[in-house]
Amino acid sequence: MQPVEINAGAYYLRQLRCDTRLDDRPALVTAFADDEMRRWAPRTQLRDINDAALYIAGRTAQWAQDQRCSWAVCEPTTGDLVGEIGLSHLDLDAGTAEAGCWVAAQWRGRGVATHALGAALRFGYGALGLSYVDYVHVAGNTASQRVAQKCGFRQHERHGDLVVWRRGVDS
Repeated sequence: MQPVEINAGAYYLRQLRCDTRLDDRPALVTAFADDEMRRWAPRTQLRDINDAALYIAGRTAQWAQDQRCSWAVCEPTTGDLVGEIGLSHLDLDAGTAEAGCWVAAQWRGRGVATHALGAALRFGYGALGLSYVDYVHVAGNTASQRVAQKCGFRQHERHGDLVVWRRGVDS
C-alpha cells in the first residue's frame, strides 16, 4: 500500500522522511534519547542518524508490504516531527491491527497522541475496513493508559506486564 497523508486539523500526519525537503532523522534521535522514551520503548534505540535512517527505511518497507501504516505526527505549519502514530500487525483479511504511538518530550501533555491516534483510527476503520484495533502498553505507563481511554479503548486483557486495550469499529 502507498503511504497516505492525513490532515488531522491541529496536526498533519505524513510518512517519516529523510530527503532533501524534510529530514526527520535528527528529531527521531532526540526523541528516543529522552529518559521516558527509553523507559517505555526500550527495544527501539536510535543512537545516531544512521539508526534513524534505518528506522525510517523500515517504516517505509512496512507500508509497502501492508504490515504497518506509520505516520509522522507533525506541526502543520513547519512540518516538524512531534511524534509518531502507527497501526501495526495489520491483518487486512481479518480486519485487525495494533495501534501504537509516541510523542516527543517537549510536545507531551498537549493531547497530541489522542488527536493523532483518533485520525489514524478513522483511517483504519474507514479506508482499511478494520473491525477492531488493540492498543498495548506496559503496565504503569499512565500516559498510554490515558490515551487508550480517551480514544475509546476498553481494557481487554493483561499479559504479564503488558496491558491490552481493544476498540471495535462501532466504539
